[in-house]
Amino acid sequence: MTEPIFSPSFGNRPSYLVGRETVISTFISGLEQEPGNRDRATLMLGQRGSGKTVLLWELADRARKLGFVVATPTVASEDMLERIVEKIQEAGEPYVNKRCLPKFTGGSLSVFGFSAGLEFTRDVQETKSFQFKLTQLARKLTEQGHGILILIDELQANSPEIRQLVTAYQELVGERLNVALVMAGLPGAVCATLNDRVLTFLNRARKVTLEPLSVGDVDAYYQRAFEELCLDIPSHLRLCAARATQGSPYMLQLIGYNIANRCKAGERAAREQIDGAIEASKVDFENDVCETTLAALSDQDVAFLSAMTDDEDAVSRISDVAKRMSVTPDYAQKYRRRLIDAGVIEQARRGYVRFAVPYMADYLSSQL
Repeated sequence: MTEPIFSPSFGNRPSYLVGRETVISTFISGLEQEPGNRDRATLMLGQRGSGKTVLLWELADRARKLGFVVATPTVASEDMLERIVEKIQEAGEPYVNKRCLPKFTGGSLSVFGFSAGLEFTRDVQETKSFQFKLTQLARKLTEQGHGILILIDELQANSPEIRQLVTAYQELVGERLNVALVMAGLPGAVCATLNDRVLTFLNRARKVTLEPLSVGDVDAYYQRAFEELCLDIPSHLRLCAARATQGSPYMLQLIGYNIANRCKAGERAAREQIDGAIEASKVDFENDVCETTLAALSDQDVAFLSAMTDDEDAVSRISDVAKRMSVTPDYAQKYRRRLIDAGVIEQARRGYVRFAVPYMADYLSSQL
């Protein structure tokens, strides 16, 4: 009963995205404009748990309704380019008129390198570059009245595959082909990509930062969702639940799911039930996000974070962190930069940082 509204498990998407309507509508408006529109190329920056992947899948669904062939979210990796081509071929096959007039070349039937539909001839498949294949796919689908949307998740800095993709996309835009591109990643990876001298074209793309959700947006969503589930949650307890999310879309789903499982339809919820749901959600979040994040860091990275937990006002001065680590401020700056790039902390103001992952400080304190 609760799954369609609250879906915190892996592989499931919530029925509604909270606080992201402007991002979605701006991008869809770009798809409805002529090829080359600035909003067709978007760089999405977000910390861990900010909902980047879910938003990419939502954009995919919306684009399909406009007739776009979508290369669904592909993680930046060595085989990324090959997978993009395969996804376009598979998704675009139903839209292509296979009854083309072939021309006889070298003993085989082919049309611009295609054997049938969007399948390439063996020669093209084995010898031609990614850029050639993507260009041919874009030309054919554009001729058929369809666009291509490419979605990249977990953008990696200094990736040769990303350089190839962006270079190819730039030429497709120059040819006025019906294409669009969205790439999502941690702020450090996106900024490094923008600073790549080969990728200056991306400076014209729209940059979208996925900020933490507002308490008001979360509370409004909870009110509507709980009413739909016939749950009687007093407004002051609902507001406590909204605040406990700390703006995290994942915590929103966890808390909502746990409240729905603890409260009965038609019965007024008690504070103990809501508090229990929040605590259970914190445990899940710490296991799923905090623990996983720390496991990927070095011992010195974790030492830097642990030194931050001594500050009670949510911000830490770099010089104080360095002193607690018994290192110089310049040495501490190295780990500050690494942790910002990893999306674990963020700059609060000059010389100060704060945690970017909700409940990370609590989790670290519990481990000391």
